[in-house]
Amino acid sequence: MSAHLSRRSLLGLVGAGAGAYLLSGCSDDASDDPDAPQTINWWHIQNTEPMLPVWAAVAQEYQAAHNNVKIEIQPLENEAFKAKLTTATQAGSPPDLFQSWGGGVLKQQVDAGLVKDLTETVAPWKDGLLPLSLEPYTVDGKIYGVPFDIGMVGFWYNKDLFAKAQITAPPATWAELLDVVRKLKAAGVTPVALAGKDKWPAHFYWAYLSMRIGGLGALQQAAKDKNFETPDFVAAGERFKELIDLQPFQKGFLGAEYGSPDGQAATMGNGGAALELMGQWAPSVQASSSTSKKGLGDKLGFFPFPAVDGGKGTATEVFGGGNGFAVGKDAPPATMDFLKTLLSADVQRRSTKTGAVLPTVKEATDAITDPNNKVVAQTLAAATGFQLYLDQAYPPAVGQQVNDSVAALVAGSKSPAQILKDITQVAKTQ
Repeated sequence: MSAHLSRRSLLGLVGAGAGAYLLSGCSDDASDDPDAPQTINWWHIQNTEPMLPVWAAVAQEYQAAHNNVKIEIQPLENEAFKAKLTTATQAGSPPDLFQSWGGGVLKQQVDAGLVKDLTETVAPWKDGLLPLSLEPYTVDGKIYGVPFDIGMVGFWYNKDLFAKAQITAPPATWAELLDVVRKLKAAGVTPVALAGKDKWPAHFYWAYLSMRIGGLGALQQAAKDKNFETPDFVAAGERFKELIDLQPFQKGFLGAEYGSPDGQAATMGNGGAALELMGQWAPSVQASSSTSKKGLGDKLGFFPFPAVDGGKGTATEVFGGGNGFAVGKDAPPATMDFLKTLLSADVQRRSTKTGAVLPTVKEATDAITDPNNKVVAQTLAAATGFQLYLDQAYPPAVGQQVNDSVAALVAGSKSPAQILKDITQVAKTQ
């Protein structure tokens, strides 16, 4: 995120020709003198409790220890961040330090010359990071971002509402999940919370079903071939439509945002629905969005996305990503040192203890105390395959089309076959 925290698909940058113009028209005027006055413009999306005060405190501590450095922080809501960053990158003026999920979006920023190559900067300390966490931030063998959080998407559920519907165990297959939804509805419980307006939460379902049915390789092959019109992807849409047809979502879900007071996370945090499919940030956002500001506490449970009978994928292949930071092309020298501070074991432990972060620094994993976060970390550690969020892994235009198309499927305006035609059409233009 987040949860979500959360995300995700940035709008496309300007075209290649305009990108070349940006490169030719901009120069790095930051001083190389580490003692010169420096201002770091830092944009992040941890704009609520519990991480907002943690980042603020770290910045204040760094400034106190470095009298010549000023850190200007802009905490932004996820969607506002994406829109603001798109405007900044199109103008060739990215912030000095900013939220990144890596993948195709970061690659476009690299190709446009908007971010610094951090390979040499992180070389002395990158071995202290979980290797898996660096993959989304590595482009052509070079590192252009550093992750502070890594995790996976899975189902978060309300144990009390499951008990009310006499559900004794989490579902292990998609068919069992549909049965769980039927039982919840029969017990008068809203089964699933969904942020229909934000679109990206719905793409989790289709992406996971595509993985379970076609295997991890199907998603990678589709990107390579620029073709999503295959039987496995059609089947994924049809399986998702089985859930949609059960009308499992909360009232007004098509207009609901993820983190708003009446959105997906708040619906879960206030006990208004039994399930949500979300990343490792879910508990903290549920809590901060809930009326009590405490969320469900020990009433919250977690289980991985279930298997699909007859599918080529396995339940040990996970879908997710993390949160990290990239450094803008004109960032002052202190930015890289501050980034190292953010990735120190001490700061990682402080972040992890909030429950909102699963650390990327190996030394800080002992700070994971929440039982559900431990399950997420253990599941991730045992994963046999990993897929980055599709709206980040694919080129931005394709990722945006995936979100738009899946949203159309949820709204009932497009069929499984129609959305694949639309995604393929965009993919072929990239």
